[in-house]
Amino acid sequence: MSDQAPAVVGIAALAIDCADPPGLARWWSRLLGGEVEVGADGDATLRADGLAIDFGRVPDAKTVKNRLHLDLRSSDLAEATRQAEALGATRADDVYDGDRWQVLRDPEGNEFCILRPAKG
Repeated sequence: MSDQAPAVVGIAALAIDCADPPGLARWWSRLLGGEVEVGADGDATLRADGLAIDFGRVPDAKTVKNRLHLDLRSSDLAEATRQAEALGATRADDVYDGDRWQVLRDPEGNEFCILRPAKG
């Protein structure tokens, strides 16, 4: 018996629970680019830069720090942070307040990080 799962062939999407799937997908589209598709059920998918992000409606509000989050590349950490804040992101200095990256929250409170440019 194998300890692998050969029938699992890859990751289809990252899923984010939220109260307003179309609205949050459109917000992320303004940050990342890409196209938003809204399904008949009201859930939404953002397809951006080879990644699908599914936004699904849930009845409960977010209450604790995400266990999984997006790390975004930047060409300029300060400018990328400023741009994200201009779109409605808020700083999450309670999660991390250092200089290696910036933790932010989207309009529904989901944390994400903007990374410094890669050296090299």
